[in-house]
Amino acid sequence: MVCPKCGWHSRIDALTRLKLLMDDAEFEEFDADLRSSDPLGFVDAKPYSERLESMQRATNMSDAMISAAGCLAGRPIQICSMEARFIGGSMGSVVGEKIARAIDRAIEHGTPLVIVSASGGARMQEGAVSLMQMAKISASLMRLDEARLPYISVLTDPTTGGVTASYAMLGDLNIAEPGALIGFAGPRVIEQTIRQKLPDGFQRSEFLLKHGMLDAVVPRLELKPYIARALKFFAA
Repeated sequence: MVCPKCGWHSRIDALTRLKLLMDDAEFEEFDADLRSSDPLGFVDAKPYSERLESMQRATNMSDAMISAAGCLAGRPIQICSMEARFIGGSMGSVVGEKIARAIDRAIEHGTPLVIVSASGGARMQEGAVSLMQMAKISASLMRLDEARLPYISVLTDPTTGGVTASYAMLGDLNIAEPGALIGFAGPRVIEQTIRQKLPDGFQRSEFLLKHGMLDAVVPRLELKPYIARALKFFAA
């Protein structure tokens, strides 16, 4: 899913991402049965409960994240991969709980954590329940840091909103794929707010790298060996 001529990176789903990163495309999935409730009885174009059911049928996933464990270049890791097709990869209570449990397992087994983000941000249908996941995950990541275990954050297209404002930018190493849209508010919202034209490439990964918001921009084919070298460095 990378153009061989121009290098354009098309979006890939969470399962494909895991198969690309994990040795022999093998991993053990956790918490696949976790499902969001409807705490607000939210209704927009259709009830939230119906939206969840339709997304679960369309993606064959319970929510917008796969949490798993396996080996990357022979090194055991905990890994979470977000699914942008599931309500825009939005972060609700299940996404927050899956990450928190992955951190608990990383601490228990003394393994690094990798999170691959692809998200439109917090899930509005869950209101404050969604927003509290930002603090919940950040607090859990502090425990991971206190255990002196590395966390590598991989930002893909798109990584926006509350995900960017929390765990996506809290890695010991923050890396992104080429051309990924990364930011809090979208560029159109910012332009309408400040009534100014934004620079070319604003909020793309190369722009963020240039301005010190990322540690590296890594092409997809080089991502696994890059993470492997980083984990070897952290273990030294």
